Amino acid sequence: MSKDLILPQLHGVLVLNKPKGPTSNFCLQKIKRLGQKKIGHAGTLDPMASGVLLCLLGQATKLSNYLMQQGSKIYKGTILLGQTTDTWDLEGQVLQKNDLSPLSIETLYAEIAAWVDLKEQPVPPYSAAKLNGQPLYKMARSGQMIERTKTIHIFKTELISYEHPYVNFRVTCSTGTYIRSLAHSLGMRLGCGAVLADLVREYSYPFGLDSAIELDKLLADPSKLLPSLQPIRNALPTWPVLDLPKSWERSVLNGQSIPLDVLPKVPDSITQAILMSSGCELALVQREILGATSVWRVTRGLWNSPK
Repeated sequence: MSKDLILPQLHGVLVLNKPKGPTSNFCLQKIKRLGQKKIGHAGTLDPMASGVLLCLLGQATKLSNYLMQQGSKIYKGTILLGQTTDTWDLEGQVLQKNDLSPLSIETLYAEIAAWVDLKEQPVPPYSAAKLNGQPLYKMARSGQMIERTKTIHIFKTELISYEHPYVNFRVTCSTGTYIRSLAHSLGMRLGCGAVLADLVREYSYPFGLDSAIELDKLLADPSKLLPSLQPIRNALPTWPVLDLPKSWERSVLNGQSIPLDVLPKVPDSITQAILMSSGCELALVQREILGATSVWRVTRGLWNSPK
């Protein structure tokens, strides 16, 4: 298959196994050249990290906020003890190295287990987070080291192994958690310094590495893009999929709300759903009260999806 194959704009989620080295934007640009001009993501990875990068194609770009707000992520990583850098990972400029005797496995287990108690963390000064529209890493390069914190949620931690001075761990956390910050804070608490040495994102809600395709394989054979694509409905697994009668399709295309009795009945606790028509996603809807009645209101139109 020609590497120069240009595909039509597709609509769905590409679960990419990002390689270590390139930026997430570099990977997106490579896919964009395959004819996917409308492309986004549900959370980037640092260049040194590999693993699950959710690339949103076409109408799936409208899912970004839903995936970022609702989903958790799982990382497997390695921390190097006894060193600090300006970026809080191995790729930064070394600020200090410390001679360090091996620590007890009990100490490390307790410290990593304590991550679940964290409610906020410092934002790395060399990060893409912005202040007044300016990325922090650009400000840091100009000598402005901005101190910021952000709210996080750590759901689960695991100490996989300890081979001095390397600590291997796994963490399940909320979207936006900086794993570099967890490593840096661990070094601060232990008093020896620590940096993130390796990182793999194993899961980004709701997809794991088992669903991912490697960038090199995709670029070598672009025809793999279509069969690798996850439909929009798979990206919102907790949302019911409701079949819309053909007679109501035009109303939805015009953005009109749909009476509840037009669609299959769902429990009252369900407030969001995906409308399907002719075998394809037509819209995202939300249950709302309109006057004296309840309706399904269109929140995101997906009607450019191919029929």
